[in-house]
Amino acid sequence: MSQHLGDNSYRIRVFPGILFVFIHPSQHIKGAILIFMGIVVLTMKASVIEMFLVLLATGIHSNKDMTKKIKRPKLTVPQINCDVKAGKIINPEFVVKCPAGCQDPKYHVYGTDIYASYSSVCGAAIHSGVLDNSGGKILVRKVAGQSGYKGSYSNGVQSLSLPRWRESFIVSEGKSQKGVTYPSALTYSSSKSPAAKTDETTKAYQKPPVPGTTAQPVTLTQITGATATGAAHASLPKPSPSAGSTSSSLGPQPVGLRSGELDLWATSTYTSGQNSPHADPGEMDLWKPGSVLLDAGFVPKEELSTQALEPLSQGDPNCKIDLSFVIDGSSSIGKRRFRIQKQFLADVAQALDIGPAGPLMGIVQYGDNPSAQFNLRTHMNSRDLRTAIEKITQRGGLSNAGRAISFVTKNFFSKANGNRGSAPNVAVVIVDGWPTDKVEEASRFARESGINIFFITIEGATENEKQYVVEPNFSHKAVCRTNGFYSLNVQSWFSLHKTVQALVKRVCDTDRLACSKTCLNSADIGFVIDGSSSVGTGNFRTVLQFVANLSKEFEISDIDTRIGAVQYTYEQRLEFGFDDYNTKSDILNAIKRVGYWSGGTSTGAAINYALEQLFKKSKPNKRKLMILITDGRSYDDVRIPAMVAHHKGVITYAIGVAWAAQDELEVIATHPAKDHSFFVDEFDNLYKFVPKVIQNICTEFNSQPRN
Repeated sequence: MSQHLGDNSYRIRVFPGILFVFIHPSQHIKGAILIFMGIVVLTMKASVIEMFLVLLATGIHSNKDMTKKIKRPKLTVPQINCDVKAGKIINPEFVVKCPAGCQDPKYHVYGTDIYASYSSVCGAAIHSGVLDNSGGKILVRKVAGQSGYKGSYSNGVQSLSLPRWRESFIVSEGKSQKGVTYPSALTYSSSKSPAAKTDETTKAYQKPPVPGTTAQPVTLTQITGATATGAAHASLPKPSPSAGSTSSSLGPQPVGLRSGELDLWATSTYTSGQNSPHADPGEMDLWKPGSVLLDAGFVPKEELSTQALEPLSQGDPNCKIDLSFVIDGSSSIGKRRFRIQKQFLADVAQALDIGPAGPLMGIVQYGDNPSAQFNLRTHMNSRDLRTAIEKITQRGGLSNAGRAISFVTKNFFSKANGNRGSAPNVAVVIVDGWPTDKVEEASRFARESGINIFFITIEGATENEKQYVVEPNFSHKAVCRTNGFYSLNVQSWFSLHKTVQALVKRVCDTDRLACSKTCLNSADIGFVIDGSSSVGTGNFRTVLQFVANLSKEFEISDIDTRIGAVQYTYEQRLEFGFDDYNTKSDILNAIKRVGYWSGGTSTGAAINYALEQLFKKSKPNKRKLMILITDGRSYDDVRIPAMVAHHKGVITYAIGVAWAAQDELEVIATHPAKDHSFFVDEFDNLYKFVPKVIQNICTEFNSQPRN
């Protein structure tokens, strides 16, 4: 009889009265047991012995399999998505694995080194330098909340500032500490109150496969209740990265510009001073975190409860400007420098914090002719804007910057293109070397149209190249002031990235954006209106129409000219202040609603009241204009109040009607009185003086030094 059992570890042959056991060297212990048992059963019948040995060997073999199964499993590290916030995880300390692609700006991070728990865990890990965009394991430890979190740009992630938050966390490398056991499943916080009924729902959803990938089922777990436990695990298909790129060939290089640079510059790549994202853009487009939830019709309740609390960026309100970049796409710039220019634009877009409540940005590219790449409202956040900038291709041709500035003045800053009217218009012109046309006249027209012109000149003409420059000192002629605020000269394209912060600070300094200021958009105008009994109801309405006709001539908004009004008799009344109305239609309606008061005439007291109630709240960068209208001599002294007004820098225009005292008008008016005081014989003739008053206001404004 012969039996072959198990996995060739031993063989058994049994004959009556004789037992042979062939033992594998690795099984000598089991073999010894078999020999011992064999001696005991030698006297048994062969058939009984055979059955006994089969059962014995089978049991030993099964015991071997059980030994394999009870090996301790390796500790699993839970994986989270890029959008998971630390505050959603109850565990005070844990190790997790982050996926690739968490460097995207949509995963908000708040703070530096110590992060508010409302931050993306994986985004904070990249910002701190523990991870890069390829993902990996990290150790997260909760700490106390901070009174403030300061934002910063680090490792390709722009973190935001936050005044305070209830809880914080820090991240470090995902190495387990000895003696510390980390959870293999995370406990997530609940969105319901402690009194809410505990309920657990698990949904499985099979996402349609992406071509070239193998889709895996996704399990979504929603846990509610006061102290819910458990974890949600998601296994998502990773699409294959997209490949391929296109390039455009540029036109011939113009005569008189740099030669022999196209091929040289096109052979290299530019690396910004800031870290570039490593995520494959094709991968980010194919799959976005959270899309599975939407496809399945499932929205976690904890997300619904916190969406209203999230401090989503609507743009920096301290930098509310409408900005046009006018970029050089001429052939002379070369491919490599054009890429540097695009990276510069992307860095500026990131630093500005684009949004509907802050700065908006569009781009015009010029070569032979200008063309708008996109307008102000095409991209309403920095992330989308950076993506659009990357897709811009070079036009080639000459460097006609003057033609581009004219295009911006006539076409770009329109309401249809997103111009808000309430934000300053700023155009930043980038020039490689020098323009091939004239820019002075086009820039002057742009400034007169209310556009602040900035010039960035990179690698200006050498002595040998100056003979080719069409307009010497073009950058000084293009900007309204030669104090260096509106022009930046960069010695090398490789230094361009260093000017990002300086430029952002200047374009956001709205108090210094004076190049677009005109006599019609740069004043706080306070009307001081005589409502005494001698005026009468009918004539008072005529005075209000005169005030409205003057107001119509000005550009009215919260950043341009502002209008306020005071009516006086023996007493004074503020009809509306500078901050009450910010549009021309609202101002005209407010003037129409002013009611006639009737009483005596205390003009001196009215001037003091206007200084206190109106002009004390005037903006420091505004010209202060007081236009006083009266029909008689004042019952009180006007000399001292008028002197106080002049001393405080309030330019006073005095307009007298009918019985007004001309000597008193001259005392009230700013020197020279002949330019600031007017006398009208009848109320019905007031309208004739509107052009004269406006002309004198603008003449006085234009006579001021501009540098």
